[in-house]
Amino acid sequence: MDFDILILLIGTIARLFIYVVIASSLLSFFLPPFHPVREALDRIVAPFLEPIRRIVPSAGTLDFSPMILIIAVELISRILIAMLISVS
Repeated sequence: MDFDILILLIGTIARLFIYVVIASSLLSFFLPPFHPVREALDRIVAPFLEPIRRIVPSAGTLDFSPMILIIAVELISRILIAMLISVS
């Protein structure tokens, strides 16, 4: 069975989610918290960041949870893709 489309889909979704996390993090420096774009991005990203924020303490004003989330998404997508490649 050929999993090329599924591999492409997983890679694309992971990449898009990483871009949303980066955009949300960068816009938090420039836009007020109640800006519609920032609120929309936060609705997508916040459910994934909250568990990380509970585990990892903040370092003053720096929040490393987006970076940890990006690494986790990249790692999970690579594992899934490697599993699909090994099966096909």
